This record gives sequence, structure tokens and C-alpha cells, in this order.
Amino acid sequence: MSESFITFLGIYFLSLFKFIAGPVLGSAAGYGVVGSITVTVAGMMTSVVLFTLIGSKFKDYLKLRFNKKKPIFSKKNRALVKVWKKYGQVGIAAITPLVLTPIGGTLIMVSFGAKKRHIYLNMLLSSLFWATIFCLSIDQILTIPFFQKLLG
Repeated sequence: MSESFITFLGIYFLSLFKFIAGPVLGSAAGYGVVGSITVTVAGMMTSVVLFTLIGSKFKDYLKLRFNKKKPIFSKKNRALVKVWKKYGQVGIAAITPLVLTPIGGTLIMVSFGAKKRHIYLNMLLSSLFWATIFCLSIDQILTIPFFQKLLG
């Protein structure tokens, strides 16, 4: 296989789990803004589709596997419920690339009973928006002379 394809797959697989890996590694690999956005969105949306389809089964499995006596209303759970009540699916989708992982955001939306097509649409729009912001920001940051000198 060609080296560029292996690089693409590596960035793609990392974007399945952590959104920010796509823009950072895409820029480091020499991809342009469009290439970095493409690999980032493809990685995130793959995990969104997979975990939307198997989300409730996966959640039930984790409950059985790690059935600890945890408080239902922890600070984290309260914050997520607050975001859900105030902003709905769009709010969870908007914070997924920033705070959550693509898997975490998807499982939260599945847990709250969002429809699959709404999950796909909201996550796609969110990933396109944040991938564009991150990729353009990274390219601008790398044009600062201090970072050019630092990176050689």
C-alpha cells in the first residue's frame, strides 16, 4: 500500500475516537484544509453511524459489565441533562467535538432517544463546522513566525 494511504487510514482511525486528531494530524501530514476536513468528518461520521446503530445494545452491555453503584445524578450527568433540556440534540452535537468524543456524544443522543436521522444530520453539521474551524485555525497558527521557527 502506498504511504499516503496508510497515513490517511491512521488519521481516519484516530478521528473515529478523538475529533481533534483529524485537523492536527492532517496538517502535520501535509494535507490541505479540504483534505483535513474530509478525513476528520469521515472518521467522526463513521463512529456516529456505528454507535447509532449499536448504541443501545452497547449501552446495555456496559451496564451489565460495569454495574457499579454509581450515583445517577452526578455533576457530569446533571450538566448533560441541562444541556439537553436547554439546547436539545443540536446542543449535544455542538459540544461533541469540543468536550466529548464522537462515540460519547452519539451514545448520549441515543440514550435520550433521539431519532437516527436527527443524530446523523446534527452530528454531520457539527463535524463540518468544527472541522472547518479547527483546520483553518491550525493553518493560521502555523503561519505565525514563532511556530514556524519552533517547528523548523
